[in-house]
Amino acid sequence: MHHIGKIEAADKPGFYRELLAQAEGLLHGERDAIANAANLAALIFDAVEDLNWAGFYFLKSERELVLGPFQGKVACVRIPVGKGVCGSAVAERRSRRVEDVDAFPGHIACDAASRSELVVPLIRDGAVLGVLDLDSPSPGRFTPEDQAGFEALAALYVAASDP
Repeated sequence: MHHIGKIEAADKPGFYRELLAQAEGLLHGERDAIANAANLAALIFDAVEDLNWAGFYFLKSERELVLGPFQGKVACVRIPVGKGVCGSAVAERRSRRVEDVDAFPGHIACDAASRSELVVPLIRDGAVLGVLDLDSPSPGRFTPEDQAGFEALAALYVAASDP
């Protein structure tokens, strides 16, 4: 059993360095993509403050994301590529940081309590596998430092998991 400790960093870069180190230990030696997504979602949800949803959507066809492991309230099961924040991140092949989801054209409201969102695409060898999706009940919750930290976690997940 892997022990997860409370992160007590003084700043965001330090927080994300420690979170990444804990994620490396958690995923070390396990190659199953679903098991790794489940554990990483739980780690993020437990360690990161002010989230109401943390999890994964996987690209199951060229046109659709399907819900993967997550922590939080029940979620939308299928999201079309190009729709909502998650589908836009896939279509644009880049992270999307949205300060106010109500102002995002075509936002898909799976949880009405969510006010801001950060979505990071999972990319291996140029192909999008899915996304890491984070929601917060606070507007403007995610900063560029948060984005960089979660992009590092997404890269670790992709490297640690078999296709």
